[in-house]
Amino acid sequence: MTYTPPKKWTWNSESGGKFSSINRPIAGPTHDKELPIGKHPLQLHSLATPNGVKVTVMLEELLAAGHTGAEYDAWLINIQEGDQFGSGFVDINPNSKIPALIDTTTGSRIFESGAILLYLAEKFDAFLPKDLAARTEAMSWLFWLHGSAPYLGGGFGHFYAYAPEKFEYAIDRFAMEAKRQLDVLDRNLADREYLAGDEYTIADIATAPWYGALVQGSVYDAAEFLDTSSYKNVTRWADTVMNRPAFLRGKMVNRAWGEPSEQLHERHDASDFELQTQDKIAE
Repeated sequence: MTYTPPKKWTWNSESGGKFSSINRPIAGPTHDKELPIGKHPLQLHSLATPNGVKVTVMLEELLAAGHTGAEYDAWLINIQEGDQFGSGFVDINPNSKIPALIDTTTGSRIFESGAILLYLAEKFDAFLPKDLAARTEAMSWLFWLHGSAPYLGGGFGHFYAYAPEKFEYAIDRFAMEAKRQLDVLDRNLADREYLAGDEYTIADIATAPWYGALVQGSVYDAAEFLDTSSYKNVTRWADTVMNRPAFLRGKMVNRAWGEPSEQLHERHDASDFELQTQDKIAE
């Protein structure tokens, strides 16, 4: 059946899809809910989606590098239950998207994952090159990720994995774009270890939870469909980045699905990785 758009669009709250219960065409809170406050200067409110993982990996990398001031409390925001529309969270992020960070030492609220990575990189002088040319290269790839990932997630991922019906045109359109993006990365990584060169930066931290997870098959279960194994350089890079101990820890934080041993709903101390995963709590 051919769809003809009406002269004026109106919202249909029963339009279907995995996220239909939390989608709406307006901003602002839906309910009053204060956010908890932990013991550390950095208070993160998030969920272990690719955008959330960027920040927890960054924090774990900072701690691994000896930046003790990067200790943090991570609180779970369950987007399926609408936690992102609570008044406290909206005060931090008026866009009602995870992640969002409060730095109690400066009084700063930081939202948008790329902005959080930049804030932390500058605050701790880490994972962002000092040389202007190298720094610019890293920034270019960071901004490439933030311009490209919506086509992978909101485009390909939505129509391939989440839409209530499969539409060939939409899947073909965004599969083509996802593969083009993988080719961009693959060509760039042909002669360098990391996205911006020989140095591991926030560009890698931002990109791996999206495109690294894609080639490893942990998002959308689409590795075979997109033939991601053919992107040899991306696969090599993903294996290098995503097997770093700090990355492995970071991807567990605020995770509320999968194997219980890989779920750490909240993180308040380094020992939580040993003592507070859901399998340990169940024991």
